[in-house]
Amino acid sequence: MKKRAIVAESLRPAEVARIGRIPGPLEGARFVTGAAMMSQLPVEGAREIAFAGRSNAGKSSAINALARRSALARTSRTPGRTREINFFALRSGAHVVDLPGYGYAAVSKAQKEAWQQLLWSYVTSRTTLIGLVLIVDARRGLAALDVELLSAFLPSARPVLILATKIDKLNAAQGRKAVADIHGAVDRAFGDAANGKSVIGFSAATSQGVTSADAVLARWLE
Repeated sequence: MKKRAIVAESLRPAEVARIGRIPGPLEGARFVTGAAMMSQLPVEGAREIAFAGRSNAGKSSAINALARRSALARTSRTPGRTREINFFALRSGAHVVDLPGYGYAAVSKAQKEAWQQLLWSYVTSRTTLIGLVLIVDARRGLAALDVELLSAFLPSARPVLILATKIDKLNAAQGRKAVADIHGAVDRAFGDAANGKSVIGFSAATSQGVTSADAVLARWLE
C-alpha cells in the first residue's frame, strides 16, 4: 500500500494551555547575515532549515509566527521584498534560512532570474541543508514553480514540510479541501518520492498549525 504524506492538524489554544507549552524550535531566533550571492553564504557547518515559496504566499509571516516574533523576518504588502538569502540562528545552534520569494516581483527580468538562480543553487548544492519548508497559499494551491522546486529537492530524500498558509481566509470545509488538494497534487506529481512529506493548514494570523509545525521541525533538529 502506498504510504501517503502526513496531514497534521494544529492543537487548539485551550489544549496548549492545559498541557503547557515547550518553546518552539524557532523561538529565540536572531538574525545573523544576508547573502546576495553564493560566495557570501556562511561557511557550512550549522544545520539549516530553509523556507521557500512564491512571493506573497506568507513565508516571512510564517517564520515570524513560528519564532513568536512580529518582525524577525521582514514582511511587506509588496511581493518580492526578500531579495537575499537571510540566515537566522536558533537556540539549538542550527540556522533557519529565509529564501527569496519566486514567481512575482516588480523588478527586471534579469534581477528576477538572478534571485531564482541563487535560490536554486542554494537548494541543490548546500550540504548542511537538512529540510525544506515550502510555503503555499492555501487559496491558490501548488503552483508550477513549487513543483519545480520540489523536483530539485525531493531526490535528496531530505524531509519537506508544506505549510498551506492563510488558511484562516477559508472556512473549515474549504480549509480541509485546500490541504487535501495540495497533498493530492504532490502525490500526483511525485508518487512514492513524496512519501512521508507533511502538509499542515497554517495561519500566521490565528496561529493555526503553529504547534504542529513546531513538532515537525523539532523532530528534524533532534
